[in-house]
Amino acid sequence: MATSFSLKIVSPDGLIFDGQAEKLVVRTTSGDLGIMARHMNCVCPLGMGRAIIESDGQRREAACIGGMVSVVDGAVTLVPTTFEWADKIDSERAEASYQRAQKVLQNKSSSDTELRIAEARLKRALVRKSVASGSKY
Repeated sequence: MATSFSLKIVSPDGLIFDGQAEKLVVRTTSGDLGIMARHMNCVCPLGMGRAIIESDGQRREAACIGGMVSVVDGAVTLVPTTFEWADKIDSERAEASYQRAQKVLQNKSSSDTELRIAEARLKRALVRKSVASGSKY
């Protein structure tokens, strides 16, 4: 029985991963989705969260935000809007983004549009900070 599957991760920045994996866990808009060999065909929109990839006995984590994941005949394609390996996340930049979003959210004169944008930035910053630190969010 197959224990691995073909996984491609392609973002707007280019090809991030192309190889065999034993497990993929991603956050979809309706919750976490775990994929292993022989998973049924599906297409799901991605939310904001941690991606976990197990390949060749190694576990890597990344911040994965937006996009989609598809499983077709055993091959998995992850097409995120943003994908950053945990060891490549700039924690200082994520913290600065978090602080800027907090200021907008605390400003009573912020418009509805500014508040929605700040909330999205805050969520992205929290995901990036959590993945970079290895903590659960």
